[in-house]
Amino acid sequence: MKLQHLFSTIPGIPGHALPDIEVSGIFNDARKVIQDGLFVAIRGVKVDGHTFIPDAISKGASVLVVEDANQVPNSFKGFVLRVENTREALDILASHYYGDPAEELFCVGVTGTNGKTSVTYMVESILNHAKLHTGVIGTVNHHLLEKVWPSDMTTPDPIYLQKRLKEFKDDGAKAVAMEVSSHALDQHRVDSVPFNTVIFTNLTRDHLDYHETMEKYFESKQRLFTDLLWQTDKAPCFAIVNIDDKYGRKLHVADPAVLWTYGADKSADLCFKIKEMDFALTKFDLKTPVGTVAVELPMSGTHNVMNAVAAIGAGLSAKIPLENCVEAINKFTGVPGRLQAVPNNKNLSVFVDYAHSPDALENVLTALNKVRESLKSTARIWTIFGCGGDRDKGKRPLMAEMALRFSDYVVVTSDNPRTEDPQTIIDDIVKGIETHDEKRVTVLVDRKAAIDQTIREANPGDVILIAGKGHEDYQIIGTTKFPFSDVQVAEQALQGRV
Repeated sequence: MKLQHLFSTIPGIPGHALPDIEVSGIFNDARKVIQDGLFVAIRGVKVDGHTFIPDAISKGASVLVVEDANQVPNSFKGFVLRVENTREALDILASHYYGDPAEELFCVGVTGTNGKTSVTYMVESILNHAKLHTGVIGTVNHHLLEKVWPSDMTTPDPIYLQKRLKEFKDDGAKAVAMEVSSHALDQHRVDSVPFNTVIFTNLTRDHLDYHETMEKYFESKQRLFTDLLWQTDKAPCFAIVNIDDKYGRKLHVADPAVLWTYGADKSADLCFKIKEMDFALTKFDLKTPVGTVAVELPMSGTHNVMNAVAAIGAGLSAKIPLENCVEAINKFTGVPGRLQAVPNNKNLSVFVDYAHSPDALENVLTALNKVRESLKSTARIWTIFGCGGDRDKGKRPLMAEMALRFSDYVVVTSDNPRTEDPQTIIDDIVKGIETHDEKRVTVLVDRKAAIDQTIREANPGDVILIAGKGHEDYQIIGTTKFPFSDVQVAEQALQGRV
C-alpha cells in the first residue's frame, strides 16, 4: 500500500508532503520488520518500543511512527511521523492497511470480568443458526466454522486483530463475536472496530496489577459504551447491559445506541426467571422486548443463564427472530473449560472451569450448591484451585475465602506460577483461611497430584470442581509453557492412569 493512501486516515497530514513509498507491512515488533516496513514505536507497560528503533531500521524499515522523534538516529533516511499517541495511530493504520474489514461485518463486542468467552460462543451459535457465518476472537482461540487459529491473549493487538478480521471476511464471514478485554480498551486496540452491538457482563475484582483500582478498571470498560459507540457508523447500534451488576447500573451509554438491560431484575428489558436446574440443564422463562419465551439451556448455573440471555439480546439486535435465537441456545454444546463436565464411570460429577477470580469462583460454586440443594443430595463439593503468578496478589486470599464458603473441602495447588515461587503464591492464598477451617483444606503444590488425590478421596456422588485453568492446555513455569490440561489429567485420574 502506498504511504500516501495509508496515511490518508491520519488527520492533518498533507498527501503531497509524503514520499512515494510502497509500505510492505505494519509492525510494532522490531524483530518482525521486513524491507520497506512501517514500524510503530509503542510505549509498553514494561518496554518502550522507541529503544528498538535502530533494530527496526536495520531490518529495513523505511517509515517510522513515533512519539519521540529525538530517539530516531540522524542517519535514518526514511520517513518519520511523530504523533501524540502511537497506540491510537497503530490502531488506525492497521485497520486501513487491511482494508477496514470490520466495516463489512456485523460486530459484537463482549466485555466484563466474567462470561466473555461463554457469551461470544453463544452469540456465534445464534448467528450461525441464522446462516450468518460468524468468526470468534477470544481467550480459547480464534475460529470461523471449522477453521481454527491459536490465541495468545483475550484481545490481540491491532495488527493481528485487523489481519484476522480480514481473514474472516475473505473466508466468507458475515459477523464476528469478539471478547474485548479491559487491557485492549485501555490500549486502544479495538478503537477502529465499528461495533453493532456491545455487551457488558459484570465487573468484579481482577487485573488490579494493571489497572491499580476498581475505578480505573471500570473506566477502561466504560470506553466501549461511550467513546467507541459514539464513533461507530453502524445504525442502529445496541448496548446490552447486565442490570443485576452494580457497575452495569452505573454504566453510561452513548446516546446513539439502543440500550437493553438484562438480568433477573423485573425492570430489565430481557428478564429471566429460572424454573428448574440440574447439573446438565436449566429451564427458564425469558421476557424480551419482542415477546416472552421458555428456554432450555443445556448447562447449569445462573451465571450461564445470564450469559445466554445476553447472547439472545445480541441475536435480537441482529434482527434474528426470538424463536430462532432460542432454538440455537437450546442446542448449545458448551464452551471448552467453562463448567466442562469430565465423563466417568465412578459416579462423580467432575467439572473443569476457567474461574480465576473470586466472583467467578463464587458463581460456579453457587450454581453447584443450588443444584445439590434442588436434588436434595448429600454429595460433598470439592474445589481444587490456585492463583497465577505475576498477577494481582490481592485476590489470592479472597479466592480462598470463596472456595471455603461454598465448598466442603478445598485443595490449594499451583496454577501458572510463572516467575514466582509456587509456594509463595500458596502462602498468600492460605492467608484467607481461618485456623478452624484448616481441617477442610489440603495443600498440594503439584497440580497433577492434587487432582489425582482428590478424585481418589471423593465418594461416589461427590462433586469436584477443578478451577482456574479451564481450556488451557499448558502450565507456565518461569517463562516456559509446559503441556498440561486439567481435562486430560482428570480423565487419566478417573481411569487410574495418573
